[in-house]
Amino acid sequence: MFYSKRLLALATAAMLVSGAAEARITRVEIQKTEPAFAGRAFGTTGAYERLIGKAYGEVDPQLPANAIIQDIDLAPRNAKGMVEYVTGIDILRPADRSKGNGILFFNIHNRGNKGGIQLFNADVPPNLAEINDLANPGDGFLQRQGYTMVWFGWQPDVLPGNNRMTMTVPVAHHPDGSPITGLVRSELTTVRPTTTLNLSSGWFTALITAAYPTVSTDNKTPLADGFVPTLTVRAKEQEPRVPIPNTEWSFGACPQGDLKVSDTQICYPAGFKPGHLYELTYRAKDPLVLGLGFTAARDLGAFLKAEPKDDTGRDNPVFIKDAKTIVMGSSQSGRFVRTFIHLGFNRGERGQIVFDGAFPHIGGGLMPLNVRFGQPGRAAGTEQVDRLYAGASFPFAYGAETDPLTGTKGGILDRCAATSTCPKIVHAATALEMWELRQSLGFTDPLGVHDLIEPPNVRSYIMASTQHSAAPLPLAAKEPFGFCQQQPNPNPHTWTVRALLQNLATWIKNGTEPPPSARPTIAAGTLVAPDQVHFPPIPANKYRDVSRPAVRFLRLHNPLHPQDYGEDFHSEQASGLISVDPPKVSQAQYGTLVAQVDADGNDLDGIRNIFVQVPIGTYTGWNLFNKSFYEDGFCTLQGSFIPFAPTRVERIATGDPRLSIEERYPSKETYVAAIRKAADGLVAKRYLLAEDAARLVAEAERDGIRAAP
Repeated sequence: MFYSKRLLALATAAMLVSGAAEARITRVEIQKTEPAFAGRAFGTTGAYERLIGKAYGEVDPQLPANAIIQDIDLAPRNAKGMVEYVTGIDILRPADRSKGNGILFFNIHNRGNKGGIQLFNADVPPNLAEINDLANPGDGFLQRQGYTMVWFGWQPDVLPGNNRMTMTVPVAHHPDGSPITGLVRSELTTVRPTTTLNLSSGWFTALITAAYPTVSTDNKTPLADGFVPTLTVRAKEQEPRVPIPNTEWSFGACPQGDLKVSDTQICYPAGFKPGHLYELTYRAKDPLVLGLGFTAARDLGAFLKAEPKDDTGRDNPVFIKDAKTIVMGSSQSGRFVRTFIHLGFNRGERGQIVFDGAFPHIGGGLMPLNVRFGQPGRAAGTEQVDRLYAGASFPFAYGAETDPLTGTKGGILDRCAATSTCPKIVHAATALEMWELRQSLGFTDPLGVHDLIEPPNVRSYIMASTQHSAAPLPLAAKEPFGFCQQQPNPNPHTWTVRALLQNLATWIKNGTEPPPSARPTIAAGTLVAPDQVHFPPIPANKYRDVSRPAVRFLRLHNPLHPQDYGEDFHSEQASGLISVDPPKVSQAQYGTLVAQVDADGNDLDGIRNIFVQVPIGTYTGWNLFNKSFYEDGFCTLQGSFIPFAPTRVERIATGDPRLSIEERYPSKETYVAAIRKAADGLVAKRYLLAEDAARLVAEAERDGIRAAP
C-alpha cells in the first residue's frame, strides 16, 4: 500500500495539537568538560570547550502529537506513563560564549560517526578515530565563525566503539509482555573471505550496527506457521538469486570451524566470498522503537535552543538568548534531516519551530527509521548494494506534487507548512547523487518531463562533477583503484559548502536570501536522460606513470520503480511495518535524469568550482566496479578522475580527444590567471568565500599547475 489515510490523519492531528508537553528533555548531565583542541584559539572567537554527557528524554504515548512514532504504544512506560530514552551528547562551545555567533549547529551523525568538522574545515586528516574524538580542527573554519556544535545519538541500533554517538531506546513488546516478531531481510556482504558474519553485515553496516536476533537458532525446522529462513547468493544485484540449502549454513559463529550457536550471527562453512550479494530472510524478535531518534532531535533541539535549565535545575550547557539553530547532515544523515522535516518533527512541544535552518548534504531520499525492525544504516537505493531497502520513494521534492504512478500527492514540506514550522533549507548534492541516487526526481516531476518550481524557503545546489564524498589525496597510483575501474574523484566539496553554510546562516539571522539555486535543468538542456549524455571516448593511458584502463561509458543508470512492502508499510511516510521483503516492484518507472557534460566530460551546469572551470582532468559522478566486485555496476558512491595528458604529443599518441595540459595552460601565468578569474566569478555569485578564493589563488601562484585534484 503506497498511501495511508489513517496515518496521514494521525500525523495531521499531531501537527495541530498544542498545550500539554508531549515530549521533552528532562535532564542533561555533563560528565566531562575540557579544553578543546589543546586550548587552541580561533581568531576573535578564542578558545573552545568540549562537553561530553547524556540527555534524558521522555515521550507521552497518549498524545496525538506522538502517534506517528511506530510502536510508541507498545513501549514500556515509567511511573508517570512516559516512554523514556537516553542519548549521548558531545558539544563544542566557545569558552567565552559571548564571542560565539549565536548559532547552534546540530550535526546529525552518520552511523554514529561525527560529521561537520571534516566537511567544512579544510586540512582535517581523514582519520575516523580522530574525527570522532574531535582531535583535529584543521583550519578551524567553523570555530573561527563562532558556531556552537552539537552531536547527539539518534540511531539506536548503532553499537558503541570508536567514539561513536549512541542512543538507548526501549524494545517494543505485545501488551501481554510477549516478544514482537517480524520479517527481516538482511543483505550480507564481505570484503574478505570469511565463514562467519553478523546478521547485520551489510556494505555500510558491518560491525557497527546491532543485529535483530532470530526467534529460533534452528534454521531447518519450520516455525508454527510454516516459516523457514532462507539464504541466497548472487554475483550482482541484477542476477537471479541462487538458494543456499539450509543444511549448508547455521545461525552461529564458526571462525575456527566449530559452530558456536548464536541468534545474531550466521555460519557458512563453505565461506562467504567478496564480490557476492548474500541475502538472509529470517523471523526476528525484539524491535527497537527506532522512531524515538526523530524525537531526540526534536526535543534536544528545542531544549538547547530556548530552555535555560532542565527539570532538575541544571543549566542548559549551550544556552544563548535568542539563539538560532541549524541542523545539518551528510548522506544518511541528510536523509534523516529531510525525513525529520517531512514527518513534522520540526514542530516543538509548544508549537514552535525547532530548527531555523536545515542543510541536507548529499542526502536525497527518505530515512526508514520510523519502521518496525527498521534498518536505518542501509543505503536505501544504491545501484548494486542495498538497492531494494525502503527510503527511495515518493515524495521526492520539497513542494507538493502528484505521483502519477501511485496516485499519491504530497511534498516534504507539507506538514511543516501546515504549522508554519518549516526551516529555511539549503540542499546541496553532487553529480553522483544524480547518477546513482536519482537526485533529479527532487527537481522535476516524477516522470522527468518538466522542471519544478521550488518553494521560497528552499535553495538547491548541485556541485558539478563531484562524487558523494571527495576522495582523499593522494590517489592510488596503480590498479586496482579500490573496488573501482578508475581512480576516484577528489574534487572537493569544502570550498563550496563553506559558502553555502554562510549564506544559510545569514538567511536565518537577518533574512538576506541566498543566491539562486544552481542545478541542471530540463529547460536549459543540461538535465537529460543518461543515453543522451555526450561523454567523450577516453582511451587507456599511462599519464604521470599511472596505468588506467579505457573509460567504459555504458550509459548506466539506476532506474526507480514503485515498491510495495506490504499493506502496513507506508512508503510515502517511510514508516510502518514491512511484511513483503524483498518488495514487489512495479513495472512502472520514474523518469530519472542526469547532468549533461562538456567536451571534457565535466558537468555543464550547477556550481562549477574552480577545479571544474580550470580542469586538469575529467571529474565524473560515476565509476564502475572492477572485476573483483559486481563488475560494471556502479562502484558504490564513487566517481572517477581521469587526468589530461601532460603534453600534446602524449595525447595524440594515446588517441585522447581531450586537450592536454600544455595546450590548455601554456604557462604558469596563464593557469594562475584562469584560476583567479574563476575564483572572482564564484565569489561574485556567493558560491565561494573571499578568504577561500585568496587561498586557492595563492596556492596556484605558489605551486603552479596542480597534479590533483
